[in-house]
Amino acid sequence: MWKNRNVWILLSGEFIAGLGLWLGIIGNLEFMQAKLPSDFLKSLLLAGGLLAGVAVGPYAGRLTDQTSKKTVMLIAGFVRTISVIFMLIAIHTGSIWWMALFLVLLQVSAAFYFPALQAALPLIVAEKDLLQLNGVHMNVSTLSRIIGTALAGVLLVILPLSMLYIGSLVGYIGLFILTWFLNFNESKQSKLEKHEKVKNSSVENSSFKDIFPIIKNLPIVYMTLIMTLVPVLFLGGFNLLVINISELQHSSAIKGWIYTAEGISFMLGAFFIKLITDRVSPYIILFICSFMIGVSQLLLYLANVPLLSVLAFALFGFSVGCFFPTAATIFQTKVPKDYHGRFFSFRNMLDRISFQIVLLISGFLLDLIGLQLMCVLFGAISIITTTIFYARHKRVQMVEQKN
Repeated sequence: MWKNRNVWILLSGEFIAGLGLWLGIIGNLEFMQAKLPSDFLKSLLLAGGLLAGVAVGPYAGRLTDQTSKKTVMLIAGFVRTISVIFMLIAIHTGSIWWMALFLVLLQVSAAFYFPALQAALPLIVAEKDLLQLNGVHMNVSTLSRIIGTALAGVLLVILPLSMLYIGSLVGYIGLFILTWFLNFNESKQSKLEKHEKVKNSSVENSSFKDIFPIIKNLPIVYMTLIMTLVPVLFLGGFNLLVINISELQHSSAIKGWIYTAEGISFMLGAFFIKLITDRVSPYIILFICSFMIGVSQLLLYLANVPLLSVLAFALFGFSVGCFFPTAATIFQTKVPKDYHGRFFSFRNMLDRISFQIVLLISGFLLDLIGLQLMCVLFGAISIITTTIFYARHKRVQMVEQKN
């Protein structure tokens, strides 16, 4: 895998673009804190961009299956680069509406880019290397987040806010240039897959809805999709949580400690999962990680204690570091390649819709009941949901054994 030129291009591009992304995210938080006093209004602004991404999801999935994945990634990268210009206008004018336009374009580009990327990974490496590539790719993304957030904190002190977005723009341009150098065979299919493709309707004439029977007939994919909603319950309000913890502890430095602890723990989780994946069922990994996510949310009841708040995010980071590579590998290996574009687009839509709902609920609850009670509520929901899924899984296993 490490001799594959495309792997190095993808990882380098992910790191450079990740730096740009997190410079922009910290800039977004700073801009919103200055312009919007209400957490609910912040969540509404962020949700607007997510809604735009969901709206184009079905078309993004069909396009990814019908055309070159590299072309889709290039067009999405170009749109993402252009979007930064609107944020620079927002800073210059002090207008939230320009920021809203920036977020819409950013999320629309992501709705095309990430399904194409996920569909491209199985074409770049062999199936046996997918889990390792998913883990390394996520670790590179996390490393760029750690460095990006630390760099953003330093730059905010010595430079104007607009310079963060200049850095973001440079990162996106770097990713766009590196994507040009990707070179992989997009018709890498077995003879059996090609025969099935001809026997059934062609991809060009197929519908986005064709993915739903595929999901229904693959129980492990269906269950994994449902389980991915548990980490979203934490991730949806992640940035709002960080802002509130910072305000609760009257400390700006805690933001950096939280992001760093979560990021390093994520990398450790992604490394650890490679050691146990051959000995532990993917279902068991998902259930254990989901339960640990619930525990990390409950820990934030003590968010006024700096050490415990950092520990909670570290536990969450380790859990999702194990969870997401496992889920991604299940999707890439179990879903037929002809449906990868539509499947990953659907998954992207599902994540965005659930993320949007959680984001709005988080903003509302933070204003209504405060950080600590909201975290207890979310933690209880995560643990109860995991317990219900686990009991159902055991019941299905017992029925299969009897038959």
